[in-house]
Amino acid sequence: MISLTAPTANELYAQACHAVLTQGRDVRPRGMPTTEILGAHLCLTSPRHRFVDLPPARVINPAFAVAETLWILSGSDDPWIFDYNRNLAQYADDGRLQGAYGPRMRRWRDGPDQLDNVRQLLTRDPDSRQAVIQLFDPERDTRGHRDVPCTLGYRFFIRDGRLHMHTTMRSQDLWLGFPYDVFAATVLQELLATWLDVELGEYHHFVDSLHLYEQHTTAAATIDPSSTPPSEPLEPLAVPWTDFTTLLDDVISGQDPTTAPTRTWSAFATVMTGYRSWTAGDRPLALATAATTPGPLGAALERWYERLALQDPAAVTTVTSEATR
Repeated sequence: MISLTAPTANELYAQACHAVLTQGRDVRPRGMPTTEILGAHLCLTSPRHRFVDLPPARVINPAFAVAETLWILSGSDDPWIFDYNRNLAQYADDGRLQGAYGPRMRRWRDGPDQLDNVRQLLTRDPDSRQAVIQLFDPERDTRGHRDVPCTLGYRFFIRDGRLHMHTTMRSQDLWLGFPYDVFAATVLQELLATWLDVELGEYHHFVDSLHLYEQHTTAAATIDPSSTPPSEPLEPLAVPWTDFTTLLDDVISGQDPTTAPTRTWSAFATVMTGYRSWTAGDRPLALATAATTPGPLGAALERWYERLALQDPAAVTTVTSEATR
């Protein structure tokens, strides 16, 4: 069991990589060599510093981080997410990811919106211990689908005027999945805090199996916690609950980002539309869009394009394998 705390995602990520490499044990689930720690608590004290960006060792696709986050928040399981990560299609059944978080969160079995229920509950009773979003569904997730949720659920607590979030995962691929999962979860946490008119508290990430696959251990070993730069913060994400669905629809569909209420929403819209230009083959437009995207997302997207450009030219229209499951 490990317990790690850091103010930013970069620093927490570096600590976690070091801990798994130095304290983990060798296991072989499905025959795949893996270094694993059973029982991990990772605490991010400043959740707005949510973006893992540690080039050259770890470069992530910010367009996929944003797209997956909005895909979840909108309650979608539509296959447009494969435009940002086509490797996910191998986990689909009948063309869709059966473990998609969005429908479970926003319309559980075509019923309640768990996000709205949590918002209303904590509005009525800020001290409640019942603010839970459940994602794992035993009835559905034992049918043998290719995609089974790694995240079991989210819990939220308001204490001393701050909203704290707890996430529990049965399994976490530290190299591929963690940067994207923490990004999405802390966006959810920040939005809920704004709707409840409270400060943003700590983010707690509990993992049963925290692991690195053998092919990622060499790169992970190059990340030195003692010299890791902190993540840059993203600007606030405030948007009224009544406008939330419309905003999500606009950003996902590529509407004019100038209508977004903050620069971060504008950046979200820009990285998504710019990435669509890249996959369509218009590299100059994609690069120009990334160069004008505000904040750390734009710089990260330029680095991601550099990585893609070094690959086979056919990769222009194929999203690389950033599997999160």
